[in-house]
Amino acid sequence: MFQPGFAELVELACHDLRTPLATVNGFAKTMLRAGDLGGRDVRYVEMIDEAATDMTRLVAQLGLAARIAAGHYSPELLEADTLGLASSSGDGRISAHGEGTTIETDPDVVGRALTALAVAALRFGEADSVEWAVAGRKLALSPLTGGAAPVLDGSAPHDLGALVAMFVITDLGGGVEVDGETLRVRL
Repeated sequence: MFQPGFAELVELACHDLRTPLATVNGFAKTMLRAGDLGGRDVRYVEMIDEAATDMTRLVAQLGLAARIAAGHYSPELLEADTLGLASSSGDGRISAHGEGTTIETDPDVVGRALTALAVAALRFGEADSVEWAVAGRKLALSPLTGGAAPVLDGSAPHDLGALVAMFVITDLGGGVEVDGETLRVRL
């Protein structure tokens, strides 16, 4: 009899959670667009909408990690520029400079991974801003201040996005390591 592993169970659970989350999110958006809500009710529905969006993102991250662990992650590799990937966050607290190079990778997933690493550095380092220095396939994120280094080297696993980012980057043949106050990523 087939016994699924833990990664397969998590992968299935994440897949099955997407439909009810989409329902909650869809109804919250519909209620907000209808405009029939009063003062406090608008804020409550906005909170439901934001929470459902956050849960959808977290389930997607967990599902990706489960697919990688189960050996089911088979990305469509496309050309992408490493400086463009480091610059893709849309978060004004994260900047990137340097000279990129074209690589074959899963651009959306890797862009989100780099963003997750930078956001974890901001959150756990209590920094106002961080910067990617890009030199071809090598990226350096700094500064790592406060408690950011143990979160980003995996010794203090407090951020799902950072952990999944490490899974993604290593699964795609790269590497992630902390070097003092700098996170070094090889794509």
